[in-house]
Amino acid sequence: MESYRRLLLENKAWAKERTEIDPNYFKRLVDIQRPDFLWIGCSDSRVPANEITNTDPGEIFVHRNIANMVVHTDLNLLSVLQYAVQVLEVKHVIVCGHYGCGGVKAAMTHRELGLINKWLRNIKDVYRYHQDELEAMDEEHRTDRLVELNVMEQVMNLAKTSIIQAAWSRHQRPMLHGWVYRLQDGLLHELCQMDYDAKLDDIYRYDIP
Repeated sequence: MESYRRLLLENKAWAKERTEIDPNYFKRLVDIQRPDFLWIGCSDSRVPANEITNTDPGEIFVHRNIANMVVHTDLNLLSVLQYAVQVLEVKHVIVCGHYGCGGVKAAMTHRELGLINKWLRNIKDVYRYHQDELEAMDEEHRTDRLVELNVMEQVMNLAKTSIIQAAWSRHQRPMLHGWVYRLQDGLLHELCQMDYDAKLDDIYRYDIP
């Protein structure tokens, strides 16, 4: 059997099981989407947001890219963020990285990788900001620490957006979270969080009417 056909068969089995447990399951999903969470995660296939948080469809609004980045020129990410914050009115935005991230590992090399080099440059910047700390470590711990520092930097990048600052000013939401996932045991660990009263360098603050 072709591998893609297995996915179609598994979908039928999943849908049948859901409706047997709860006949109104899909009817509820059709009519409303009110997630409390926006998840900004890595595209890595081993880190599916709903599965590792044991949540159902409709509970988490998800955006994924290589190395869970929040880049100020990424219109895709910013569009998702604006919709989640302004329309869905999410209460929490979670940036979730994971140890062993291939994007982070690639950013630590000098390899020429084509177009993706432009994306990984953002992670290289994080490395440069924390170079002294990172280069005092052995390679394994350095990679894990850069994963953590990258998550925390992306949370800060969220706070720098006018989208988040406007929501903080008007609604005192959402709370921002930085998490990291360990593939070896399947557990999430909290690294940082920022609320509407968080300190932010003045140069990044907007005058919100």
